[in-house]
Amino acid sequence: MLRRSLLAAAFSLTAMVAVSQPASVEKQSAIFAGGCFWCVEADFDKVPGVLDTVSGYAGGNTENPTYRNHTSGGHREVVKIDFDDEKVSYDRLLEIFFRSVDPTDAGGQFCDRGESYTTAIYALDEDQKAAAEKARQDAGNALGGKVVTPVLGAVKFWPAEDYHQNYYQSDERILTRFGLVKKSDAYKGYRKGCNRDARVRQVWGEAAFTGIK
Repeated sequence: MLRRSLLAAAFSLTAMVAVSQPASVEKQSAIFAGGCFWCVEADFDKVPGVLDTVSGYAGGNTENPTYRNHTSGGHREVVKIDFDDEKVSYDRLLEIFFRSVDPTDAGGQFCDRGESYTTAIYALDEDQKAAAEKARQDAGNALGGKVVTPVLGAVKFWPAEDYHQNYYQSDERILTRFGLVKKSDAYKGYRKGCNRDARVRQVWGEAAFTGIK
């Protein structure tokens, strides 16, 4: 009798746990190139509905690119953004992306120059492509047709080295010309020195998304 009661209690507890488990999130992904991937990652990490961001490389013609050789392989610095589309839409992410970069610059972004730092949207399917083309048109209309950011097709995403991930919030210390400083402090100095936020405000005015840090 006691054993039967214990089994019944265990079954009830298991049922309660099963009922209380949240439904699995339908994760979607986006891949954006917006200059320095540290900054893109920092911006999108704070967007409600974004589940994860990973800095990496994409768009080139070489396998297993690294920070040292991704440029010669034709890769851009990119960020893969995983998001819950019930909390934030792909359209909203596109709006934020365009207004957190300078989409009029064909030579790089801010103080970082060269193809590897140019902006791009890698659409992962036809729906994303249509949405990205519309967002590009909307951005062009807002800026007088000056947008140069291409909408490209799906590509292989290569995660960057571990030391690049979450760089903007890392307490790890690195040696700089100012001595040993935390990565997070080095990031803040880099972002300010590169005039990223100042240029975005200059391009977009009050519509700029520089407030997402």
